[in-house]
Amino acid sequence: MNAIRVSLLHLRIGVMNELQYRVNFALQVLQSLLAVATGLVVLWLVYSYTAELNGWSESELLALLGIQILMGGLIRALVQPNMLRLMDEVRDGKLDYALTKPVDAQVLVSVRQVEVWQAVDIVAGAVVLLVALTRLGGDLGPANLAVFAIALALGAVMIYCFWLVITTVSFWVVRMDHVNELWEGVFQTGRFPVGIYPGWLRFSVTFLVPIAFAVTVPAEAVTSRLDWQTFVLAAVFAVVLFAFTRWFWRFGLRNYTGASA
Repeated sequence: MNAIRVSLLHLRIGVMNELQYRVNFALQVLQSLLAVATGLVVLWLVYSYTAELNGWSESELLALLGIQILMGGLIRALVQPNMLRLMDEVRDGKLDYALTKPVDAQVLVSVRQVEVWQAVDIVAGAVVLLVALTRLGGDLGPANLAVFAIALALGAVMIYCFWLVITTVSFWVVRMDHVNELWEGVFQTGRFPVGIYPGWLRFSVTFLVPIAFAVTVPAEAVTSRLDWQTFVLAAVFAVVLFAFTRWFWRFGLRNYTGASA
């Protein structure tokens, strides 16, 4: 319960801080519109030459694009800001302030920063997804929606774990400034189903950087392409990755000296 209260408190503070800068909202809307437009242009170019891409129709790939935009907004609103702040505090020795608080340190460093205007991407992705589902004309029942929601949540957890593992490396490698730019580049692979990539890249964006689990698997769920083996694999991998991340975080803390050392 303490973790939930702390998360909600920091969410409220983050929203209040962001509301001071209303112009950021307009800039974020423009950025989101450009991202959606770029994705739609790419889809139009692809399907002007073919009727399907590795078995995916244009409407199905539109659904995947919506999920990729939605997931990107979620990551940039809740995950990246906290991880980038954590990297800076490890480098500057200011993490002591979080470690001395009477709450689990991992929870605290994961919820302190909220970029509320990034929620525009979440809304934009949801709109693109709804348009795609309307074009598909499928009747999603409660079971399909539940599987989709679970797959989306599992993907978000795995991306959070990936970011925290990478951020924890900063306890040993101080300069990690390039990570954000590398992530943005790699995350663009999620605009297409993982099956179109060669084996080595498919493995990399599934198990090393879990973009496939975060984007392709939910898209398969919402387009009735997901088999139960893949769903179980996603659930098991999420649990294993979270357990490893928890251990690695604690291991990293033992190597943190802080400003007071």
